[in-house]
Amino acid sequence: MEQYLYLSLMPEALVASMLGPEDFASYYAVGSAGTAQGEAAFFELDPGFRDPAFPIERALARCRPHPDGSPKHTVYVSIYRVLERLPIRALGRLFLVTRDGRSLALSRAPLPAGPGARQEGGRRFHLYHELAPTRPEVASSLGPREFFELVTGIGGDFPALPALAFVELRLGELAVDPEKGSAAKLPYEGLGHLRAVLASLAGKELAVKIFDRRGPAAFSFRSIEGGLYVGAAGEELRYYPMPPEAELRSAHRAFWKSANL
Repeated sequence: MEQYLYLSLMPEALVASMLGPEDFASYYAVGSAGTAQGEAAFFELDPGFRDPAFPIERALARCRPHPDGSPKHTVYVSIYRVLERLPIRALGRLFLVTRDGRSLALSRAPLPAGPGARQEGGRRFHLYHELAPTRPEVASSLGPREFFELVTGIGGDFPALPALAFVELRLGELAVDPEKGSAAKLPYEGLGHLRAVLASLAGKELAVKIFDRRGPAAFSFRSIEGGLYVGAAGEELRYYPMPPEAELRSAHRAFWKSANL
């Protein structure tokens, strides 16, 4: 049987498995008992990836079939400071997994053109959900690339993270007018607080402010605006876009239907 390596973002961990990506997605979300445990997001890794920072060979030696011949589901290689020690070039496809095990595979694509999305379509504000290594939800007037560069300390003296995986979340009309814009269909708690946080960014020199420092471990995949970004200080920022909603409804119906359960 083949052996696979995965970088889990929810929670952050490096995992070895004998399950292929789709089967691993289902198992990781619902377990062997088949009961919903929660959303998941993970990258498949280059199976040849090795690094002295991780005891991969030792984990693979334990990743063997059970006595009855069934595959070994998970062997945890590392559960601490994984993203920052893993080269971004080792990342393959990204899988988003609903709480009942429906998965959607996303492939890497070029970053949106231009220095950022700050003013696209009159847009002024953004909401980012950090997935690893930290998990707050952060409001910003910076586009994704500029936000990543700020948080990882590129070209500045901000207290930096060594790496970051994050998604941009929908703001609807609040992205342009946080005080008077419609918040219809936005799935966030504390909308009054969100409006105030976004409005406070106007004219703010440091253009980021925490909306939710608790950082919920899970969020609605339907609320993703654009896609997921991942990168490390000194390395490239990668972008994994979500398909358009029409495509999700037609070609990935099972995933889309369960994404809001």
